[in-house]
Amino acid sequence: MSIVQTVAPEQASGKVAQIYARFQEAMGRVPTGFQLYSASPDLLEQLAQQTAYYMQHPTLGFALLALIRMLVSEQNDCAYCIGFNESLLIDRLGYSPDQIAAIKRDPATAPLDERDKAMLLFVLKGTCKPKTITADDLDRLRTLGWNDRDIVDGLYHGARNAAVDIMFDALKVENDF
Repeated sequence: MSIVQTVAPEQASGKVAQIYARFQEAMGRVPTGFQLYSASPDLLEQLAQQTAYYMQHPTLGFALLALIRMLVSEQNDCAYCIGFNESLLIDRLGYSPDQIAAIKRDPATAPLDERDKAMLLFVLKGTCKPKTITADDLDRLRTLGWNDRDIVDGLYHGARNAAVDIMFDALKVENDF
């Protein structure tokens, strides 16, 4: 259990209940990681908006986004986010545990096309060593068809996930997957 007071789905009311209903509909449940944000309903609302934005993103697909989150969390050693995204990759996309272990060892082995793999590796570089990003990194992505919105959205997704890792670890979010 988290070390901050959160609202369980069955006890939610008002804005929190409305947002939980959207998570329930989209995911079939309200993960404890999402429940953490019930301590701040406005942050919960931002989380819901960002989640919806990325779920409907026109170019950043489900597999790429789940791999970004899992591998950024691997860099940050956030067990909750690693496990949550591993379960998405296994349950929704059919990845095997061996395949996930290989991707963790070498993200370049991720089963993505060249374009998505370049974005994945860029985001990992940007979240691990942001000062090493150069204009050449962005030019490579652009030559593969990514635009600046995609680049900003991809890197933000990874950076935001790093912040989530900090929140979950600091506030002791309980694994529920």
